[in-house]
Parts: sequence; structure tokens; C-alpha cells
Amino acid sequence: SFYSDCIIKPTSGKTFTITQAQINTIKNQPFVAGISMVVEEKALLKNGDAQTVVSLKAVDENFVTISGISDKINTGKFDIGNIDDPKIVLGYGVQNAASISVSEALPSSTVTIILPKKNNNNNLDDAMTEGNCLASGVFAIQQEIDDKYAFTNIDFMKQQLGFATNEFSAIDIKLKTKANVEDAKKNLQKLLDKSFTIQTRYEQNSNLYNTLKFEKWAIYAVLTLILIIAAFNMVSALSMLVLEKRKDISILRSMGTTQFNIQKIFLAEGLLLGIIGASAGILLALVISFLQIKFHLIKIAGGTFLIDYFPVKLMLPDFIIVALSSIAIAFIASWYPAKQAASKEILLK
Repeated sequence: SFYSDCIIKPTSGKTFTITQAQINTIKNQPFVAGISMVVEEKALLKNGDAQTVVSLKAVDENFVTISGISDKINTGKFDIGNIDDPKIVLGYGVQNAASISVSEALPSSTVTIILPKKNNNNNLDDAMTEGNCLASGVFAIQQEIDDKYAFTNIDFMKQQLGFATNEFSAIDIKLKTKANVEDAKKNLQKLLDKSFTIQTRYEQNSNLYNTLKFEKWAIYAVLTLILIIAAFNMVSALSMLVLEKRKDISILRSMGTTQFNIQKIFLAEGLLLGIIGASAGILLALVISFLQIKFHLIKIAGGTFLIDYFPVKLMLPDFIIVALSSIAIAFIASWYPAKQAASKEILLK
């Protein structure tokens, strides 16, 4: 709802300049559904004695078609106004921090926005600029975003900051439904020079996604360790079986069965146990996952997320990795008892 499919940012610094011809070229790409110009800066919001620091994101009128923010408004509406009558849309946390009132029946709060000027020449008197915006709406997406962001009109903010006409902080891009994100990124990069950096939605949240990937593999490692510990039961069970079947092994050996074939018998039994266990576990996982997807049985506490249930996605590579890991551990656990069985002396007494 908050992040665009792709975003164009400066490689260094906070802003870049781009010509109208370049903007039109980006807009006319076959995989682009729409673009929105962005100016973003840290700002101090003051409402009487209450104040808070926010990341103020100024956008144009196309932003509502690029982002899903307008669908997450819980008070008022997504209205950023214009250069003469600027308005501000706040995150739920920002509204609470600055005690800002947003109401359709009563007058909404007029917020003072304090921003740093782009070129202040080290003159403290001219270092900051102030402007007033009428609060028009409040959005609620996720606590981290709600406590940090606010939106206003791009022309108003460029005027306050002293930006040039063709100067921006970023360009939000929405891709068409069937467009390949990585291909779109490569094509956009070809249109622009190295002073521009293009990020996909995943790259904009790289820390979050890397943390989730690490968590996933950490859980896999922990559960694999538990499986290895459980495999000692298989070693014990097969070792006891070898002791019980000493006479049977001797009979087979006396009938001409080779040590390798004896070893294969016990390896096959260990692998059979592993395959049965892995199959039962995968089947149980499928049932539980389908129930979670269908009925949302496991809930997420706190109420600060877009969804209130634990999200599940079935991925074939995960099932393959788990199955292969289980079978590999079963094979290793079976090797020692099978080797012992093959090395038993022939004893028919």
C-alpha cells in the first residue's frame, strides 16, 4: 500500500534534476502504468505546543493512482491541496504525537511545517522556512509507517525548500500487472545515466526482507538440528534390529548373500523410515497450511499490521529441501547400523 513497484532515486545526494523529455520517455514505456514525482524531506510539524518530526513526502496529483494510500484513509480523505491551499495527510501515529484534529464536521487543525532551506548560506536567520497546511486526512497502514510519514502538495513543498522546477527527490513508478519487475528495472536504467538509482519494492525494504530470509533459514537450521537429535533414535532402533537379526544375517550370508547386499537391506529400512516420516510431515504441513490459508486459524496479536492472521505461502522448493534433508539424515543415521550388520561374522549356533 505504501511502496511503489519501482522508485528512481539519486545515486548520491538527496535530489536530482531531470528534463521533461526524460520524464515523458519514462512515462511512455510499455511496462509503465503511471508515475508520480516526489520531493521528500525531514520536517518539524507544530500544532500549538505539540510537535513531532516526520518524513514529509510531497507528491503530485498522480500519486493516488500509483499508491494504495488513499484506500487506507480512516479519517477524512487523501487531499494534498495545491500550492495556494496546501493540505497534509498524516499517519495515525503522527496525528497522535502532535494532537492534530481531523474532522469533516468540525474545523481541522492547521499545522505549521518547518523545513530546512536548500541554500541558506550558513545564515541561521534564513536556514529554516515555515508554512501552514490544513490537516485533511489520516491513514493507518503499519505502526512503523504511521509514526513516521506525512504527505503534502509537491508544488508547495518545492516552493518552501527553494527547489528548481525540474528538481525532485524521487520518481514513484507503477508497473503494469504482467510486467516483469527486474526487466523493467534494467530497461529504466538504460534510459538514465549512472547518477540515477532504481530500486524495486523488495530493494526499498531490503533490511526487512533480509531479516525475514535469515529468520527462515535460522528456523530451518534449528528444526534440522532437532531432526538430527531425533535420528539417534533411528540409530538405536536399527542397532537393536541388527542384534536381533544376527542369525537371519548369518543364514543369508551362508546362502551366498554378500556383505554389500546385507548393508543395502538395512540402509533400505532406514531410508524407508525416513521417507515415511518425511511424507507424513509434508502431508501434515499441507493440511495445516491449507487450513491457515482458508480459515486464518493462527492470529497475529497487537493489531498493528494490515492483516490479523499469520500469512502462509506454499513454496515447492521449501518442500523439496525439507524432504531431501530428512532423507539425507535418515541415510546417514542408517549407515553405521547397516555397516555393522554387513560386518557380522557368520554364526549358525
